[in-house]
Amino acid sequence: MKRILKVSVLLAILVGGMATTYHAGGDKYFEILKNIEIFANLYKEVNTNYVDEIDPGKLMRTGIDAMMGSLDPFTNYISESDIEGYRFMSEGKYHGIGALSEKIGDFVTITELYKDQPAEKAGLKVGDQLLAVDGKDVKNRNPDDINNILRGFPGTEVELTIRRPGKKDDFKVKLVREEVEVPNVPYQGLVSNDIGYISLTIFTRDAGANVAGALKELKTNNPGLKGIILDLRGNGGGLLTEAVNVVNAFVPKGELVVTTKGKVKDWDRSFKTMGAPVDEEIPLAVLINKNSASASEIVSGVFQDYDRGVLIGQRSYGKGLVQNTYDIGYNSKVKLTTAKYYIPSQRCIQSVEYKNGEPVDIADEKRAQFKTRNGRTVLDGGGVKPDIYLDAETDIPVVKALLEQHFIFDYVTQFCLKNETIAAVEDFRFTNWSDFMQFLGQRNFEYDLESEKLLKQLKEKSGKEGFSLDAEIKTMEGKIKASKQSDIEKHKQVITNILEKEIAGRYFYQRGKTQMGLRNDQEISQAIEVLRDPAKYNKLLGNK
Repeated sequence: MKRILKVSVLLAILVGGMATTYHAGGDKYFEILKNIEIFANLYKEVNTNYVDEIDPGKLMRTGIDAMMGSLDPFTNYISESDIEGYRFMSEGKYHGIGALSEKIGDFVTITELYKDQPAEKAGLKVGDQLLAVDGKDVKNRNPDDINNILRGFPGTEVELTIRRPGKKDDFKVKLVREEVEVPNVPYQGLVSNDIGYISLTIFTRDAGANVAGALKELKTNNPGLKGIILDLRGNGGGLLTEAVNVVNAFVPKGELVVTTKGKVKDWDRSFKTMGAPVDEEIPLAVLINKNSASASEIVSGVFQDYDRGVLIGQRSYGKGLVQNTYDIGYNSKVKLTTAKYYIPSQRCIQSVEYKNGEPVDIADEKRAQFKTRNGRTVLDGGGVKPDIYLDAETDIPVVKALLEQHFIFDYVTQFCLKNETIAAVEDFRFTNWSDFMQFLGQRNFEYDLESEKLLKQLKEKSGKEGFSLDAEIKTMEGKIKASKQSDIEKHKQVITNILEKEIAGRYFYQRGKTQMGLRNDQEISQAIEVLRDPAKYNKLLGNK
């Protein structure tokens, strides 16, 4: 009770201070002060008088999250327990065990291991289920909650109780936390004898230097290089300064990269390339998809605006907002949107509509038009549109269902139990298709198409409205069922490619997964074709 009164006094002092400071601000500041006082009184009364015992911290977090949720999806409260995740996004490193996980069924399951990190060194495997952490049951716990427990100071121990597919008894493993550093350029190399490839997965510290270094190495080792593929698919962004540095590897010194504009005009800033490029002439193809966001969109958008490279894939996410992080006490922070990004054509890539935290696709005719340096028309208001659009293979309904329901993940776990080793990435081929089909049959794989959902709705509504379409609906259902039965075989090659990629990741980690993906990648094939065809490349970019 004393503590609540103390907080109330502090809030009263804060309100009084704001009143003195902002008296000249008018009605807006009066509203701020009035609502702070209402909130403080409400918080005090609920904590004091509510019938059940309340966790004050949890109650406040609920209020904070609701407040942040009413703004854009990127304005967030970062509590003390979230700091390690924030550190990873800015530095590419964190304190923990070096594994990614996801909730599959009732348990958080390890989905990826980083080579030579604590989890891998302790013998954990992809597919392992976490039953308990330091003796505490974690069944049905949120993966973020468990990750917060697993992260901690280097040198400290954590004990995991593991259930492993194919192993009869559960077992315990002790791990020593370390500083885990995840490379932002996990792979570079040739995808053909004359085309180089650089994968950039996150814009953490030294991303620009690492891309520049990879480009220099590829040029030095391959004098006949005809082009470079920069892969930004799935790259959710990171540091703005590193986006500028990545652009600078391919664009001359002194070129505008991005301008930030917000409410406070004195904080508006422009960022230009500061150094000499590694190569401003070599043909460039940039791969993007719906999960390429923020810094990825700045880089790809700048290359498009300057007609410096051909963009291939799907429209990017549409995050053109600037966040600044402020300390708010007790080792907590708020990540606050303070401005918007504008790339050289002066377009903003920010999506203007959201549904359930995801951007809503905006029709091209509703988006404002801008011009690239060569006069090509480009659009704003919803991500960067590629110059060559390709449908994402993972959006094929049957493929999407296999991934989302973890059938491919679970099958590969079983595959690894039966195969201690596999051939090198360049030699491995998955050939046991009948075994995979048998696995799906045993696990009763099923999925619903959007058309099936619409038919169910039509059946219900027609019945309520007093007329029957049963015969017509039954005919359509039969056609859909027949089509679905052939879908897996129809997309056998796509599914095999994904299986090979997942298998390579289990045996050769992130690097192997990337290498295998390159071999079977439609967007890589398209990029190679364009980079080898100067006439097509120049036509796409409007070069004369």
